[in-house]
Amino acid sequence: MKNAMSKRLTALCLALCLALPLAGCSSKEESSAANRLEAIKERGYIEVVTEPYFAPMEFIDPTKEGDEKYVGADIELAHHIADELGVECHIIPLDFTSVLSGVTTGKYDMAISALAYTPERAEAMELSDGYYYGTEDTGYGLMVRTEDLAAITSADDLGDKTVVVQSGSIQESFLNEQVPAVGETKRVSATTDGFLMVQEGKADAIITAINTAQLYLDANPNCGMSIVPDFRFVEDESTKGTRIGAAKGETELIEEVNRIIGEVREEGLYDQWYEQYTEYARSLGIQ
Repeated sequence: MKNAMSKRLTALCLALCLALPLAGCSSKEESSAANRLEAIKERGYIEVVTEPYFAPMEFIDPTKEGDEKYVGADIELAHHIADELGVECHIIPLDFTSVLSGVTTGKYDMAISALAYTPERAEAMELSDGYYYGTEDTGYGLMVRTEDLAAITSADDLGDKTVVVQSGSIQESFLNEQVPAVGETKRVSATTDGFLMVQEGKADAIITAINTAQLYLDANPNCGMSIVPDFRFVEDESTKGTRIGAAKGETELIEEVNRIIGEVREEGLYDQWYEQYTEYARSLGIQ
C-alpha cells in the first residue's frame, strides 16, 4: 500500500511540475504590470496587428523577406510609436476580421490597419485620435467595370446588382446604412479579392476607398474597371479619420498613442509617409 501510495504521489508531483511551466509560458501573463502600456515597456516589444493588403497604408514588398517585407505608411507609424516607447515593433499580419478580434480580445497590443471609426468599434475597443484624414480626392465610393458606368452612377443603382465589401470594414457599414437596396452581397477578407471579383464578373460593384481603388487601376491599366465619378459615400465629419485600436480599458496606452499622434500630425510625418508609400506601391505595381 505504501509503495502504491508513493507511486501515486510521485506521479502527482510530476504532473504538477510539468503543468507549472505551461501555465506560465506566456510572458504577457507573467507580467505584474498594472496596465498594457507598462507591460509593453516591461517586455520590450509591442505587437501590432495589420492586414497587409491595403496600399499605401500597409502592403507587402515581394522583393524583401521576413518582417522587412511589411511596408507602408501605417507600418512606419507603428515603428515610430515603438521607438517613442523605447521598445521593438513586432508586426503581426492577419486578415481584417482577425485584426479586429485580436485587439478586442486583448490578444495583441494594438491594431494599425487603416481603421475607420464606427460606433460598433468604439464600443468594442479603445480608439485613438485620428491620424490621417485624407484629401478632397479621397473618401469612399464605388468601382465597377467600365462598361457598366452608365448603369451604375450611385448607390441607388445597386438594387439588382451583386456588391462586394470587405468584411468588418467601414465599407460594410456604408452598404448597410447608405445603400437603399442590393441584389446580393458578397464579403471578402481582402479588398484586392473584391477588385478581382468585379474584374472577373463575379460581382458588379465594390465599395472601396478611392485611393486604394486608384492604386489598383494604376497597377492594372487594362483591367477594364473604373471608379464611379461624382459619387462618394457620406462620412460623419465628427468621427472622420483613420485610427489605432487597442483593447477596451487600456486608456493609458491610448493616451500615450494620442500624444505621439499629436506630434506626428504637427510635424506632418504621416502625410509624408503616405506620399512616400503611394509612390513605393506604384513602383512595385502593387494591386
